Amino acid sequence: MANELRVALEIGPKGKKVVAYAPDWPGLERGAKAPELAIERLTSYIPRYATIAQLAGMSEAFASVGEPTVVETYPGTGSTDFWGISFAFSAFDRQPVSNVELERELALMQACWTLFDEVRYRVSDELRKGPRGGGRDRENVVRHVIGAEYDWGKGIGVQPLPAGEWRDDAKLRAYHEAYCAAIRTHHAEGKMAKKWPLRYLIRHTAYHTLDHTWEMEDRDLS
Repeated sequence: MANELRVALEIGPKGKKVVAYAPDWPGLERGAKAPELAIERLTSYIPRYATIAQLAGMSEAFASVGEPTVVETYPGTGSTDFWGISFAFSAFDRQPVSNVELERELALMQACWTLFDEVRYRVSDELRKGPRGGGRDRENVVRHVIGAEYDWGKGIGVQPLPAGEWRDDAKLRAYHEAYCAAIRTHHAEGKMAKKWPLRYLIRHTAYHTLDHTWEMEDRDLS
């Protein structure tokens, strides 16, 4: 991992979209219409991802990564083509992971949550609309992100908070702590998150959180 940015490419079955993601840095993932464009887009987000590395206490390690090196190319699903998001499992997702490696990946996922919380309190309630006047406001972005986590958390036995309780910071933190604890338990028992490898769950959670964090920053009106 030292001095290189390992990149895996997920190719949609019809070749409409390609997703590039960094196996060593959960959440660092971007999609485009061609492999070289996906890699270019991924590397353009490195400065923004540096905040995640800093929050996780990994600034020095992240600063040392070099040019992207493609280490795996694998087939995606129809959703890969439609959304430009990773929906298939790579060889990295299926590899055994040590307790130390698991904690490292959990720390980066938690850093994504930390930045998400900081940004959602900082940006405007109403967010800049898209070219056709569409797009969620801040409340609905947050509700969407947490709602997705609720769905994924059920796969590891974590029950959603009662309606509206995600607005209580302490209760949301407790939910996220339970999410991490359940991943650790499943890892210790050699279990997946239903059909998802745990590494995929971690990186998908990190990506989804971070993608909408950056969306709120980019659409902020304040």
